[in-house]
Amino acid sequence: MQVVRYKPEGLDALCRNTKFSRKELQIMYRGFKQECPTGIVNEETFKEIYAQFFPQGESSQYAHYVFSTFDRDNNGSISFEEFVVGLSVLSRGSLQEKLQWAFSLYDINNDGVISKDEMTSIITAIYDLMGRCSEPFVDENTIRDHVDRVFQKMDLNKDGFISMDEFMEACRGDKDVVDDLVKKLTSSLIAMPAKIPATLPHKMRVYRSL
Repeated sequence: MQVVRYKPEGLDALCRNTKFSRKELQIMYRGFKQECPTGIVNEETFKEIYAQFFPQGESSQYAHYVFSTFDRDNNGSISFEEFVVGLSVLSRGSLQEKLQWAFSLYDINNDGVISKDEMTSIITAIYDLMGRCSEPFVDENTIRDHVDRVFQKMDLNKDGFISMDEFMEACRGDKDVVDDLVKKLTSSLIAMPAKIPATLPHKMRVYRSL
């Protein structure tokens, strides 16, 4: 059976669409191709890599949500372009870009609003990811109270949903909300996706320096 290999767009275009230099993109692409010879990452491989970096907990569900956010064309795989565009936002994007990315993660069904069920699913997945490192012990009541507090701050028109505008306004006006919903989220995401093409030790040093 012939293996279909994916060829990314030119580096010049990626330089325009990301905050990485041409040299950085070349280094990342070489590592990406070494770990993913076909030029794409499927969800199962993504989950396996995630599990390596978060062995203390159950990472599968959270990895699924992150994968879906990176997979911008919803074709079931992450191309090199999708990977570096997402990584660029997480590592070097403006606050607004990071807020928009975080919103898209919480908006699981892509209907333009965040429901309590969606936020509960993401926060539950985050606590599952942390596993035994999560202190104090977290149960369903803790998660429900967490989500209720967030909605009290962010659901400005009290319709039971958080729109993009409400999300952005609440985050701009409350540093605690940003720390709770965005900074912790993006800080945990930057390290792991950056290592997808760098799972070998000598390559990991390159990515930590970017």
